[in-house]
Amino acid sequence: MRILLVGEFSRLHNSLKEGLVALGHEVVIVANGDGFKNFPVDLSTKAKWSESKLGNIPRQIIYRLTKWDIARLEFGIRCYFHLNQMQNFDVVQFINEASIQTTPRLERFLLKKLFKNNKKTFLLCCGVDYVIANYLLAKKERYSIMNPYFENPNSKKEYQFIFDFLTPNHKKTHDLFYQNIKGVFASDIDYVLPLQKHPQFLGLLPNPINTAQFRFSEIEITNKVIIFLGINRGTYYTKGIVLFEKALEIIQTKYPTKVAVTIAESLPYTEYISLYDQSHIVLDQVYGFDQGYNALEAMAKGKVVFTGAEKEFVDHYHLTEKVAINALPDVDYLVNELSHLIENPIEIKKIGAAARQFIEKEHDYIKIAKQYLAHYQK
Repeated sequence: MRILLVGEFSRLHNSLKEGLVALGHEVVIVANGDGFKNFPVDLSTKAKWSESKLGNIPRQIIYRLTKWDIARLEFGIRCYFHLNQMQNFDVVQFINEASIQTTPRLERFLLKKLFKNNKKTFLLCCGVDYVIANYLLAKKERYSIMNPYFENPNSKKEYQFIFDFLTPNHKKTHDLFYQNIKGVFASDIDYVLPLQKHPQFLGLLPNPINTAQFRFSEIEITNKVIIFLGINRGTYYTKGIVLFEKALEIIQTKYPTKVAVTIAESLPYTEYISLYDQSHIVLDQVYGFDQGYNALEAMAKGKVVFTGAEKEFVDHYHLTEKVAINALPDVDYLVNELSHLIENPIEIKKIGAAARQFIEKEHDYIKIAKQYLAHYQK
């Protein structure tokens, strides 16, 4: 099969491609690399002019005056010039409802071309979209990434992207998708919950992880317990980073000779990965019910990850042992969980090994690629 994967925000599509190629299929990724993360792609829509030293000057001026980023227009234009290479595919899969990340009108124009010039199309629910945004604002779960928005006025700027999915203009894009796709997949439990009654929902397909690319090393703690916190200012509140920071302040005071803390901020993907390689514990997010991609990759390396590992996740996979620490939006709880691990380092080793086994069993990229193919071929 010839398969076109549109968009890349986490390495999900790259890992899926590796699985599909290993099974003998031809796969092309078109995306902009997602800014500073700079994920590999086959057809690039990166805003080379807008992000250049010369182009960045008018870009910043226009943004300050209008709050509109001209890079979005460049994403769409560059995608347009790839259209001849984006036709006659057996399957086109979009990573979410804003895969191209251009203006809504240009996004719909490009989508119509892709729907017309290819056979089957599918959508991933991987991040916020129209359905997820409505679900989050309705407060249907005991907590969500919207908690800081409801509790802290200073966080509202970070949440504008969620409200963008609720505008009449985006609703047109949402409707266009669901008029043309064969169905929608969820990439983890957080997206299953809002979609489970939707007539076009095809089920959960876990994030694929190419474990061959993530070397597992059994945790050995010879001196200090090393804790890693990665910060992306664009997701500072939605990840609950402020809660991790407060917990770390207490931990460093409580165990000054037993812990070392590494903090990395807004780094390219490869640099980010290399920095946390030496850590034992990775602090990922507090508002999820399941793990996102960063957490899964850290678990594949045998790290103990503070992330979403709620009852819904445990029940779905029928787990009988901890594979991650269920991080909650509660500083005292986070401090207690970290303290327990620092005082019982054998637990770090045990959970890290269980994490790797879980990834191999439930997230293997070949296994997941076969699950995608089963749906594509129906």
